[in-house]
Amino acid sequence: MKQVVHFGAGNIGRGFIGALFSQSGYHVTFVDIADQIIDQLNKDKQYDVKLATDQKETVTISNVSGLNNLKQETEVVQAIKGATYLTTAIGPTILPRIAPLIAKGLIERVKTTDEKLYVIACENQISATDLLKGYIEEHLDAETKAHLSNKIYFFNSAVDRIVPIQNNQGSLDVLVEPYYEWVVETTESIPPVEGMKIVSDLAPFIERKLFTVNTGHAVIAYLGYLENKTTIDQTLADEAIVKQVKETLGETGAYLIKQYGLNPDEHEQYINKIIQRFKNAYLNDAVTRVGRSPIRKLGPNDRLVRPATEAHKAGLSYTNLAKAIASALLFDYKEDEEAVKLQEMISAHGVSHVLKEVSGLAEDSDITNEVLKQYEQLNK
Repeated sequence: MKQVVHFGAGNIGRGFIGALFSQSGYHVTFVDIADQIIDQLNKDKQYDVKLATDQKETVTISNVSGLNNLKQETEVVQAIKGATYLTTAIGPTILPRIAPLIAKGLIERVKTTDEKLYVIACENQISATDLLKGYIEEHLDAETKAHLSNKIYFFNSAVDRIVPIQNNQGSLDVLVEPYYEWVVETTESIPPVEGMKIVSDLAPFIERKLFTVNTGHAVIAYLGYLENKTTIDQTLADEAIVKQVKETLGETGAYLIKQYGLNPDEHEQYINKIIQRFKNAYLNDAVTRVGRSPIRKLGPNDRLVRPATEAHKAGLSYTNLAKAIASALLFDYKEDEEAVKLQEMISAHGVSHVLKEVSGLAEDSDITNEVLKQYEQLNK
């Protein structure tokens, strides 16, 4: 049976990427540090993926096992030596931590086989696989890097599936929305995986997704938090918030249409479809889950700041995006480590300084000034 090594045995790894590989006839070895999940994968050797619909359709995912990358380094290296694909769904900030172990696996692999390995980081981050490749190469010498050529391939991808926080009480089963999209950028002929879409240019897909799905989700979460809403679907019962979300996505859409020549009517339909997905009450998705890690989400290349800077450069409106950034700066959720740190930074240095440090925005920039204005209005 063909093998996949997948870093990240969390809900997205099990409910999305790992599930697609299993359904495509691969054995999936999940690599993670969560002992309980790894032990259960090895004991049960299967789990169910449940769709958040009226019918609650269920698919059983089999041919799975687990390894702990902190305790079973040798076994992970062996798994990498025999894999066809190596994928991740672990969070962009964790990629540097797993890179040394992946590098060890690749060093051993090229000594024993010329079989091709395809590496894909399935993260909510532009060019995540390029980033992972860079982290891995920091642990490789020049000779090994040369040996990787035509043997190890790194492909960027865009992923889209809502997987809420689970109330599965120790179960491996995962609740997911029915919709998903997994787009991989390559001109190579690669082994087929059910649900994987191959494109030669990922940029329009990843930016459309990041600046519509991720931007929209974040805006709903932060505005919902400020209005004391509990869940995403509950927040979207507020028509004023729906209007604000649509206006924000109108700004990201204007940039996408100008940049990539998207059809305006089709993109408007895409926006409406995304908002309908967010209204799925079966997901019961908490605003605090979607809004978590605000420092990462306020990064210069992420879902809020990047479209604002691109819109500004293109001479387009970014007022609603500035309001979205301001709402993220007000995410004062005590149980989120980044939210606590963000509020401490604002208290100590002020919003302008934080936007410079976290978002790469000059303190006297047009965007910063607009964010400050929106921040003061929201803070009232």
